[in-house]
Amino acid sequence: MNGTGNKRDRITFLAASWCLSYPDEQLVARVPMMRAALGEFAGASQPFGVVLERLESTDLMALQGQYVQEFDLGKRHALHLSYWTDGDTRRRGEVLGAFKKVYRGQDTLVDTWGELPDFLPMVLEFAATVDMLTGKELLAQYRPSLELIKFGLMRDELPHAEILQAICDTLPGASPADEQAVMRMAGYGPPTESVGLDPYDPRLLPMKGA
Repeated sequence: MNGTGNKRDRITFLAASWCLSYPDEQLVARVPMMRAALGEFAGASQPFGVVLERLESTDLMALQGQYVQEFDLGKRHALHLSYWTDGDTRRRGEVLGAFKKVYRGQDTLVDTWGELPDFLPMVLEFAATVDMLTGKELLAQYRPSLELIKFGLMRDELPHAEILQAICDTLPGASPADEQAVMRMAGYGPPTESVGLDPYDPRLLPMKGA
């Protein structure tokens, strides 16, 4: 593992990866471990509190139904980072290929769990367990995506918004005040079927027209 990044960020990223994933018995069993690990750092557990409580106190089938409703049906809270920058454009295929290239570049076999490689829980787990520096570069590059997901969750009063904020708090710079500020930060309007936000770092991902 790349030693860059501190232990608190690794724990935050891994806990966020799990809490943003489809809930199953294994995830529920991990709740005490997440509580203990987050509890090592002052304030680290607060953003996860409501989600962890729900994992412990809610019937598993109900949890799974809620997850599908909020994250799988529709795009309001899409957890695929390049959706927010590239929409459903042809360019997105190149972007997804670039994510796979980043993973392969670490000589690590990344299990995509049948998901696209820009799936946020996957990127977070990569950062936490494989290469913190490269993982953080990807997250910083897709900061507008993280912020837009967060604002969507806030709008629907979902507790996962606090987890997205915890992720953003590990990255340089303050979070924008609202969605319009996110667009100004990125320099573009919202994603559409034909236009997306240009990625920040041309060294990692292709630019428009590439």
